[in-house]
Amino acid sequence: MTDLPPKRPLLIELDEVSDPSLAPPVPDALPEGRAMQAVAGIARARNPLGRLTVWVFSGLFTFVLSVAAYDFVTELFARNPALGWFAFVLTLLAAALVVIFALRELAGFARLARLDGLRAQAEAAHDAADLMAARGVVAGLLRLYGARAETAWGRQRLAEREAEVMDADALLALAERELLTPLDVLARAEVEAAARQVATVTALVPIALADVAAALFSNLRMIRRVAEIYGGRAGSFGSMRLLRRVFSALIATGAVALTDDLIGSVAGGGILAKLSRRFGEGVVNGALTARVGVAAMEICRPLPFRAQTRPNVSSLVTRALAGLFGRG
Repeated sequence: MTDLPPKRPLLIELDEVSDPSLAPPVPDALPEGRAMQAVAGIARARNPLGRLTVWVFSGLFTFVLSVAAYDFVTELFARNPALGWFAFVLTLLAAALVVIFALRELAGFARLARLDGLRAQAEAAHDAADLMAARGVVAGLLRLYGARAETAWGRQRLAEREAEVMDADALLALAERELLTPLDVLARAEVEAAARQVATVTALVPIALADVAAALFSNLRMIRRVAEIYGGRAGSFGSMRLLRRVFSALIATGAVALTDDLIGSVAGGGILAKLSRRFGEGVVNGALTARVGVAAMEICRPLPFRAQTRPNVSSLVTRALAGLFGRG
């Protein structure tokens, strides 16, 4: 038996010495959905002094503009009556457009208040088990959706079965299933489209603040469309008020913050760690947009979710991002 040489440590000499401090950090942080966090900050921003400043300067600007228009028209009348009448007609048209815009905004607020009133009446009828109050709510829903083609079949079924129901909860559940189911489908489609758009822009557009602008625009349009679907078509100021109400409700429940259950439900385990940081931000922003959409449905819906299941954020995001994952 031959003697083996003693074992010695293997030494590898490097040409240059590497500094471990120069190595890039390990990306251990999960995406935070910064664009949607910024949108939440914009929506919930309330500064009484700032609002007073806006009102004062708006009033001052309107007053100065009115005086300037009056002086301009009277001076034209003195110089040339034909030009004066032309300027006077244009001024009247501009004032009429302002009045029409104001009336549209007021009508939008009235429609939103109508939805809030129906939901409050439905909750009161449910709590008190009041059949007469429930029938009043159903009558209000029929008036609200009487001209909607999406609810024609449901209205017919409701008319056939309404007289047979002698329980307030059962009547409200029947109205919810027959009248609101097709509208829920349309609202979910709007939420999925908005979540897909926000996720795509965040993942593919590297321009600074572009994701914030896209998220704000998409969420505002989504909330406005959801309100229109449920019969509460709002104007510009009404849409901003709806946006503030939705984010206030989410912030009150802590639903805007990124949580582990959101990551797990959307991405599944540690899949986000295998994706790029930008794409992970897109997924999370899309998920938060879907969460905002569900809250908008709850606020704009004339009946609370009881007979129908509340939309699940995970399923909404999965359907919305199916094309991004290659499963569309």
